[in-house]
Amino acid sequence: MGYVYYGNYARYYEIGRVEALRSLNLHYKEMEQSGVMMPVYDLNCKFHLPARYDDLLSISVKIVRPPSVRIFFEYEIRNQDKLLLNTGSTTLVFQNIQTGKLCQCPADLQAKLRPFFVSNNEWLA
Repeated sequence: MGYVYYGNYARYYEIGRVEALRSLNLHYKEMEQSGVMMPVYDLNCKFHLPARYDDLLSISVKIVRPPSVRIFFEYEIRNQDKLLLNTGSTTLVFQNIQTGKLCQCPADLQAKLRPFFVSNNEWLA
């Protein structure tokens, strides 16, 4: 068909998420080494237009509200012509690796994200 397989979009979201956090100098590996993991709790995906083989895709990622025990991401995937191909969202939870119980967002992640929400009076400290 020449279309990108629909199952790849969850992977695109993950790549966007990891790179967004990396741009803030936060790394999943370090978070896991500190005892916290972030499993996906919910995933939503809407296809607007098909991505085709050899398209150059860009992934925009937004964290839509301050994290607590959950963190919410929204995504837009566009091609090289800036056409909107896909929108989606994921909810991840912060989970203590040792106990398996939910925990609060790590302090270092909160500190790195705080400037993006303080100006909107949205931070729930």
